[in-house]
Amino acid sequence: MLAEVRMEAILAELEKEQAVSVAQLCRVTGASEATIRRDLNELARRGKLNKVHGGAMPVREEFRTEELDMDTKRQLHTPEKIRIAKYAASLITDDDVVYLDAGSTVMHMVDYIPTVRATFVTNSVECIQRLPRRGLRTYVLGGVLKPGTLAIIGGEAMEGLKKYNFTKAFLGTNGIAVDPGFTTPDPEEAMVKATAAAHARETWVLADSSKFGTITAASVLPLDRARIITERLNDSRYREYTDIKEV
Repeated sequence: MLAEVRMEAILAELEKEQAVSVAQLCRVTGASEATIRRDLNELARRGKLNKVHGGAMPVREEFRTEELDMDTKRQLHTPEKIRIAKYAASLITDDDVVYLDAGSTVMHMVDYIPTVRATFVTNSVECIQRLPRRGLRTYVLGGVLKPGTLAIIGGEAMEGLKKYNFTKAFLGTNGIAVDPGFTTPDPEEAMVKATAAAHARETWVLADSSKFGTITAASVLPLDRARIITERLNDSRYREYTDIKEV
């Protein structure tokens, strides 16, 4: 069986079953496990499927309209968020000027930032409360307080950001998809995130694996404008667009 014909058969089986194993595809195509694994790698590279341990699943991108409040976010994927936050915090050094976004994973960073002489700027009420307790030098943006996410947003916040040149910016996100990249439900919050990234030498997006394949209403950045820290990457396509650190 020719490679292209075999890959069409793999996709047809996946459409029918919604999840397929390597062994199942070997039976369907008559190919060896090594050949099927190469085909799955190629189809994942083309964005035709998600390669998972032992097989494949369809590519699904879910559109979400709801915005969870901070109390709810704190209870979701907490072990994963803490692993991501620990790694992100380890990147901060004495000479950094750091922007910390209003996100539940970014919030966890504060507990793990080493004793440094770095300067911190934030629009997060959660971070505002935690950073001074750690003895870290903190500047706070002015603007409108968004009750659900406890983020400071609006024109005043964006104007305040333009006064800074950050060495590192750490952002949260509600969704990551190949197109349109990093997204969040609130257009005003998206503009604040984008402004911070525009004034940063390095931008890191902190996102647990549940954020991939999700699209929300407002675009923040294309994938190639920021690096990603996650606990697990199930879809290898994303590595074609940006650097991704799994922790």
